Amino acid sequence: MTLSLPPVIVWFRQDLRLADNPAILAAAATGKPILALYCLDDEAAGDWAMGRASRWWLYHSLSRLEDALIGKGGQLVFKRGAAQTVLTDLISETGADAVYWNRCYEPWARQRDEQIKIMVKNRDLQARSFNGSLIVEPWDIVTATGAPYRVFTPFWRRLHAQYAPQPPLPAPDTLSFASRVSSDTLKDWALTPVQPDWSGGLQQMWSPGESGAMKRLEKFLARTVTLYKDRRHLPGETGTSHLSPHLHFGEISPRQVWHAVEQAGQTHTAGGHTFLSEIAWREFSYNLLYHYPDLPTTNFQPRFDHFKWDNDDDLFTAWRHGRTGYPIVDAGMRELWATGWMHNRVRMIVASFLTKDMMIDWRKGQAWFWDTLVDADLANNAASWQWVAGSGADAAPYFRVFNPVLQGKKFDPDGAYVRAWLPELAGLPTKVIHAPWLANHKTLFDANIVPGETYPDPIVDHSFARKRALAAFESIKGGS
Repeated sequence: MTLSLPPVIVWFRQDLRLADNPAILAAAATGKPILALYCLDDEAAGDWAMGRASRWWLYHSLSRLEDALIGKGGQLVFKRGAAQTVLTDLISETGADAVYWNRCYEPWARQRDEQIKIMVKNRDLQARSFNGSLIVEPWDIVTATGAPYRVFTPFWRRLHAQYAPQPPLPAPDTLSFASRVSSDTLKDWALTPVQPDWSGGLQQMWSPGESGAMKRLEKFLARTVTLYKDRRHLPGETGTSHLSPHLHFGEISPRQVWHAVEQAGQTHTAGGHTFLSEIAWREFSYNLLYHYPDLPTTNFQPRFDHFKWDNDDDLFTAWRHGRTGYPIVDAGMRELWATGWMHNRVRMIVASFLTKDMMIDWRKGQAWFWDTLVDADLANNAASWQWVAGSGADAAPYFRVFNPVLQGKKFDPDGAYVRAWLPELAGLPTKVIHAPWLANHKTLFDANIVPGETYPDPIVDHSFARKRALAAFESIKGGS
């Protein structure tokens, strides 16, 4: 009589792929059957439970992963609740003698995972975690004095010189699976909107899942990367990779991306090198979050604790709805609502407008992005908002206040981006499309625009707002 081997639980999290997945490859190497698990643990996440756009993405990504595992003869088990309770119950139910997972770096996830590792080992079982989402672990890349990096450029130089990743590993050809166990269904979790269903734009733009990620990367390398250095700043063109949500959910690894750039012969081209530096920004953000776990809630520079935010609710509502009267800002906010994504240059513009023109706390903007971005990522979101606000590490100088009109003219010179997202302004000539209030009556009439009705007047005066923001900054300038 042959005794069946105890299964290894492979706990999927932000690694929703089979290729270059260290946890599932290590589990397969044991020769034991695999029990693949995804646990929706909102309890541990607390305030950082996934927002609505992320939940839409998660539903479709998990659907693709489930299909892939079924295709290999297995099951993806869905459980909702506290992960430690779920794992304890599954271990008891199945006799599993090991739990493998790829590491997460959010503070709440690190605390939870450490408790789970202790629980598993206290039962004389095996708990193993792996690096499945970063090129280099945050504790492995530090300055010569052993301190964490606080400035990007030296971090990037060190990463590029010493930590070029090894080639990614393929998905296992075959997998042995444990017997089926009881499971929720994805529909049980109600991750997608019903009434109203606001996801139409997301469905048109995105293809979540491992296959969608690889197709997106292949398209970028075939069509876009050579011009990336220049076109990445132009929201009206297809100049970026759109890989951010795929990277966040782990449908593709940064190692796969890096290797693909090398294989395409783009590592040392202007476009390829610049693109890899953006991958390094992601690494830098995770490095910051790991070493400074309060980054999403606390000013990195303590002097900003004394900054006098205005936090006007009416202004914040207008910003969220894309009704500020500044076309490049409003176009970005409407793109965000429609697609769950916003061009990176425009993210900087709208963030500067919120924190400096409107004097609204960066944490309020961060929370809105958390709910509406399909690539909402705690490390990137927190580091980027603090960078623009001036309160973060390696931050843009506070006196760098983006002028939304000049930014529009520079990066959307023909107005294509504004016209795409603000159809009410489509009839305006290019010379005034970024400042409609400067158009004469005939121009407005010909474009069917009634100021203040068809499109709002500017909600703040930028010149006044800039002076006010700089004065507020001067009041805290001497702080530590």
